[in-house]
Amino acid sequence: MSTTQIPRPASVELLLGLPNQITLVRTLVAMTVATIAFVTGDFGWLVAGYLTYWLGDSLDGGVARYLKQETVVGAVFDIVCDRASSFLLAAAFMTTYPDTVGPLAIYLVQFGVLDTMLSLSFLLWKETLSPNYFYKVDQPIYVWNWSKPAKAVNTGAVVVSLVIDHLLHVPWLPYGVAAAAAAVKIASLTRLVAILRGRRDAVPAVR
Repeated sequence: MSTTQIPRPASVELLLGLPNQITLVRTLVAMTVATIAFVTGDFGWLVAGYLTYWLGDSLDGGVARYLKQETVVGAVFDIVCDRASSFLLAAAFMTTYPDTVGPLAIYLVQFGVLDTMLSLSFLLWKETLSPNYFYKVDQPIYVWNWSKPAKAVNTGAVVVSLVIDHLLHVPWLPYGVAAAAAAVKIASLTRLVAILRGRRDAVPAVR
């Protein structure tokens, strides 16, 4: 009886490398803290969960670039783990503060659906290892979504606006921020689809 030996992937070391280990650990920690916040309704645990998520998300990408261990698999793993952390944290936020359901629902659609589609679109081009390199495809979409200011706004603006509302009682602010973020994603997807269908020329960055 003959057996077929499955070839060992050339990038197995990169898959199991330090950046992905950091992604795994920071996601498990963030989700554990989010679960505690969900059960206790304690604002301090909620803050700790978001800080773990945000700092860990910055750390794994930075380490991957420093060690030259960026991979497509790592980028997809990071995208999935970001959503896992964000969704559980949002659930804890909504349970603790029910008045945040409206803006967080908009955020979850924006981040969980629209931004996920955008973030995975880098897979359509071989020269892009991750969304961080989407400037090679189209500079405007990159600037709107994955430049450093865009990343900060994408992951933190709604949460910060909710905290400001909690402290200063400005309920319109989280809705405005969440709606604005969703509008950016819709505009980005519209541009992306137009590029893919040949209705608009992409504008790669000159570097």
